[in-house]
Amino acid sequence: MDKFFEGVAGKLADRFAAVAGPTLVFWVGGALAWFHGHGGLTGLPGQVSTAVGRLGRQPTASQIFVLVVVLIGLVASGLVVRQVSFPVLRLLEGYWPEPARPLASWLSARHQRNTDDYRARMQELAPRVQGDEGVATASEVAEFQRLDRRLRRHPAMGERVMPTRLGNTLRAGESRPVDKYGLDVVAVWSRLWLVIPDHARAELTAARARLDTAVGGCLWSLGFFAFTAWTPWAALVATVALVWCHRWLLQERGEAFADLVEATADLYRAHLYEQLRWPLPSSPAQEQAVGRNVTTFLVRGSDQDVPVYAVRESAQPPVQVNPAQ
Repeated sequence: MDKFFEGVAGKLADRFAAVAGPTLVFWVGGALAWFHGHGGLTGLPGQVSTAVGRLGRQPTASQIFVLVVVLIGLVASGLVVRQVSFPVLRLLEGYWPEPARPLASWLSARHQRNTDDYRARMQELAPRVQGDEGVATASEVAEFQRLDRRLRRHPAMGERVMPTRLGNTLRAGESRPVDKYGLDVVAVWSRLWLVIPDHARAELTAARARLDTAVGGCLWSLGFFAFTAWTPWAALVATVALVWCHRWLLQERGEAFADLVEATADLYRAHLYEQLRWPLPSSPAQEQAVGRNVTTFLVRGSDQDVPVYAVRESAQPPVQVNPAQ
């Protein structure tokens, strides 16, 4: 029986390693909040020592059982947060249910108005900043660069605008390949994913995992508000953590993932065309038409005679037949 519990504890420890950091921080913080609300933290060392001593006097099987129960609780809470990270991410992007559509439309229109103002201001500054005279002041150059960064994190087309900043950041990364190449990476992503190199796939997977981790940090921060029932300082800790995690999600994880999605189309769209035996564009002027045609072909199919499939040379040389045989 002891060996069984040891094996179970080992497997749970392996699963726990993936979610250990945020989970431990959350529950240790919760324990501190409980102790603070039940006598203060001054007697914490003595209470912990008493609990550890009491556990140490129990049989080995009981100690392992307690460890397994604790690990199960920690792993379960971590896995729950991980499972709900995707739907929460969708909400943070602005994919809201039907009752919230009026609010989403209002926020999207507001984002679009701000973007129009940024673009108009950039047009005013462009002759001074980018002109040959170089008459722009340092503050004007800084403003121009700041506006350029903001516009990069916003879809170019008004109908693509999302109600949240994170949604616009991710949507901009998804939609720029459409603007540049006519290729809708969202519609053809499953095919593009299969033709990109392993190292690019690993980078995208890691970036998406980091994005989900940031969403999980926001969830843990929200959950920490529950500990205000024991101590009021939990609300301050939760607020600071939530603001920091949301900023981290926007400026670190969201932007990095959006840039990688765009870079995947920049570097590997030709891999997709070659696997489809689609003729490659011979110039940037043809890129838009080729991208749109490939997108339509993969989504809806085609029975047209054009374009003619490109003939790929066989990787194996033709078999030589000996007439004498």
